Amino acid sequence: MNKFFPIAILVLLASACQSRNTSNETEEKVIEMEQNVTEKAMLRHVVLLSFKEDSSQEDIKKVEDAFIALKDKIPQIRDFEWGTNNSPEGLNKGLTHCFLVSFESEEDREIYLPHPDHKAFVEVLSPHMKDVTVVDYWAK
Repeated sequence: MNKFFPIAILVLLASACQSRNTSNETEEKVIEMEQNVTEKAMLRHVVLLSFKEDSSQEDIKKVEDAFIALKDKIPQIRDFEWGTNNSPEGLNKGLTHCFLVSFESEEDREIYLPHPDHKAFVEVLSPHMKDVTVVDYWAK
């Protein structure tokens, strides 16, 4: 169940009480709101990286810049964000960078993965990457 669904029900029930809508009209509005929220669900592609000890700060910056540039080169990317680990828990297992790439569909991801610009990025990354973990999920 979508996390916004209970809120949508409360809002629509309150609205129904004020405007004396029939239960069918209220139910139709709830279904419509849930469909709108569901339609906006995004496929998240999480990339966690660590770099080799002999990679310089300039090398790491070059990798960061190359990854960031993908959002302007591959139109299937709907959203992009990234950052470096600052968790106080010490559970990052040496992974220092997190990149979050969002897609509207699995088909968009399938275009992204073999895309020539993504492959060029991997060429920039590969000499400096110590470790990587990738997790994909549908945002709920």
